[in-house]
Amino acid sequence: MDPISLGVPEPILERLPADDETAAADMQQAVAGWEARLNRAIEEADDDREAASQVLEAVDRFEERYETYDELIPELRAWGQSPIYAMTWRTLYADVVAQLYDHDDLGEHLRRERNARLVEDGIRLQDL
Repeated sequence: MDPISLGVPEPILERLPADDETAAADMQQAVAGWEARLNRAIEEADDDREAASQVLEAVDRFEERYETYDELIPELRAWGQSPIYAMTWRTLYADVVAQLYDHDDLGEHLRRERNARLVEDGIRLQDL
């Protein structure tokens, strides 16, 4: 499987307040770290299925974080605080997941692995 290349889309960075330079740097550093860890997992995997399994675990974590930030936005608004940082991080997690699914043949491997997990979970639940 080919190495993954991830980035922070410019529209996300443009949504950040102009006077805050650290948030953009934090996002870029986080994405670079995720990219390095995912590429290391792909490189160390014995085959494409194992690599897809490792990446899918990261996708699951990204989706959980997306949901966390999504739930935080109305709370911040209710308390009269700006939700811009929660919104941009939420959007970043969604975009990174999309980048992973759009990456060469990785998306197809991820879909197969997710379907295999669904079938496996369904079989386990029926056996109880």
